[in-house]
Parts: sequence; structure tokens; C-alpha cells
Amino acid sequence: MTDFVNSLFSLKNKNAIITGGTRGIGASIAEGLAGAGAHVILLQRDLSNTTTADRIKKAGGQATIIECDLGVNSQVNNVVPKVLKIVDHIDILINCGGIQRRFPAEDFPEQDWDDVLQINLKSVFLLIRNVGKHMLTSDRKGRGNGKIISIASLVSFQGGLTVPAYTAAKHGITGITKSFANEWSSKGINVNAIAPGYIATDMTDALMKDENRSRQIMERIPAQRWGKPSDFMGPVIFLSSPASDYVCGDCMLVDGGWMGR
Repeated sequence: MTDFVNSLFSLKNKNAIITGGTRGIGASIAEGLAGAGAHVILLQRDLSNTTTADRIKKAGGQATIIECDLGVNSQVNNVVPKVLKIVDHIDILINCGGIQRRFPAEDFPEQDWDDVLQINLKSVFLLIRNVGKHMLTSDRKGRGNGKIISIASLVSFQGGLTVPAYTAAKHGITGITKSFANEWSSKGINVNAIAPGYIATDMTDALMKDENRSRQIMERIPAQRWGKPSDFMGPVIFLSSPASDYVCGDCMLVDGGWMGR
């Protein structure tokens, strides 16, 4: 049984790029990928933050940090060449980096709109396009399918409150996931997304501290708890592994049942 499970879910000898891996959901995903055998390549603006890489290495895994500011397109476009100086192929891309800005819709600043769309959507598009092109043109014989996973959101399906830019970006994530999947699924590249529900992270700290809103959220979640970053290890390993080779253009909900309520 162990050999059978490993044949489905092992990421041994796979190289995985991840953004947003220094904290929260992204850090747990990075540790999960490494635990399944992948060499994790962390794209970080702050090279001094080695917390995730150190935890992976302490657990016996492989991790490399590469400098990249997702707000600078030239740096994003240089990711693939930089990675290929370290490894000879890329198997997995995880787009988890993101920012949040909250203002009433009538007062939402244009600069904040631009910042959120740049980090949460344009950089994702560029990385998918560039990594996908590498996957299409490199020899994948014996390496299995290429896997690309982006983090969407409940507001990929809903409007949210005071987050029009974030909502627009996350709707865009589901759209480009389907668009790339339509072109690449037949070519051995699986493009999918994961939509987290309400997860206890820095990004949701304001909601958790709002007693009334936090109570309303909890009342709607069938699982009766906020999610944890570690809840994403399994889904990402699944979507990164051979077990998901026929999953294409999907947005998997990891929300404690929120959308089914």
C-alpha cells in the first residue's frame, strides 16, 4: 500500500516554485511540498527572512530562496532564467503571494487598486505564462505532468465587502486558470486553483478581531471553525502530484463547507 500511495502522491525529485511562502498558507504549503519530497524554491522580496527555508531544511527537506519582488514585472519575468541556473527543470508552480487593501467602495484609492491587481493578478499571469512556456518546451519524459496552482478565494465567487480590487483579482485568478487549462491540458500541464475559506492568518486578523463579523462568519461555516494554514498541505500535494493528472481548470474549495451553506 505504501508503494501505491507513493506512486500517486510523491513529489520526490520535483522542483516547485512558490510565491508567498514566508507566512500563513504559503509557508504551510511550502513545508508540505518539501515533506512530500519536492525541492522548494521560495520567491521572496525579503531575502533576510529565512524562517520557512530553515524549517524545511531542519526537517530534512530542500529549500532555496530566490529574490523576486512581485510588484516589479522585470523581476517576475526573470524568475525562470534565475531558477534554471539552480535546477534544470521546473515541475510545479504555486502562486500564493498576495496583498489586501480595504476601503469603502466609494473611497477605494486608485493606487491601491493598481497595487492589488499587480501583486494578486498580473504577477500570477506572468509567472503562469513563463513557467508554462518552460514546461511546454522542456523535455518532460519521465517527469510526469507539469502542475500549476494559484490561490483564489471565496471572493472569486462572491463580491465581498470593502475589497473591490481583491475581488476583481481573485475573479481573474479563476478566469486565467480556466483559460490556460483550456490550451495546456492536452499538452501535459495541469492548471488549477484553490479557493480558501476563512483562514486564521495575518490577512484575516482584522476580521477575527471584529467580534460581530467574526461571530457571523463562524455561524455560517459548517465545520464550525476557522481554517488553519496546515489545512492546505493535503490539497496542494494532491494537485501537485500524479493523483490529479485528470483535474484541469478546476477551483477547489477548501472552506469548511462555506460555499455549500
